[in-house]
Order: sequence, then C-alpha cells, then structure tokens
Amino acid sequence: MTKTAKFLAVFLTIGLLAASAATYNVTLFQPSQVAGKELKPGDYKLTLEDGKAIIQKGKEKVEAAVKVEQSESKFSSTSVRYADENGKMKVQEIRLGGTTMKVVFN
Repeated sequence: MTKTAKFLAVFLTIGLLAASAATYNVTLFQPSQVAGKELKPGDYKLTLEDGKAIIQKGKEKVEAAVKVEQSESKFSSTSVRYADENGKMKVQEIRLGGTTMKVVFN
C-alpha cells in the first residue's frame, strides 16, 4: 500500500467510528448520580455508543450501561428523570429533546 492509500484507509476508518457514536447536550440542574459517581450540576456532553452512555464535562467522565428506547412521539425538550435512593438523586433516564429516544440507565 502506498502512503496515500494508507492515509485514506485510516481517515475513512476514523470517520466511520465517529459517525457511529451519537452525541447530545444534557444539563443537570442538581447533583446527580450516574454509575455510582456524583456529577455536579452543569452542562454535559452525552455520547451513546454500543449500549453505553458516556457523560463528560471537561476532564470529568463517567460511563454507564444503558438501553435506548424509542417513544411514539418526539420529546419537546431534553429532560432527566431521577430515582431517590437514600437521599441521592440517581439518574434513571434521559429523554432527548427533538428525538424519540429515551436513554434508560441500568
């Protein structure tokens, strides 16, 4: 393979990997627990890939197993649903505004 062909193959592979992951913006308005880790209120990037959610803000990052479900209609805005576990607010699901997707945390 020539250098140009190798470069093109690597570039296409990276492009396909990037296209397979979906990214959304999520705002947490209160301290929230995800996969046993507490996240402070703020704006986060939510990436979905291969049955897991990656929630990231700067260097802070947490991964959790999720199941993506489809709703019958689009959600008008992004919302976070919680379960209160011993006074800690654990993220139960995130409904993604403008889509029919609901991310359910295991």
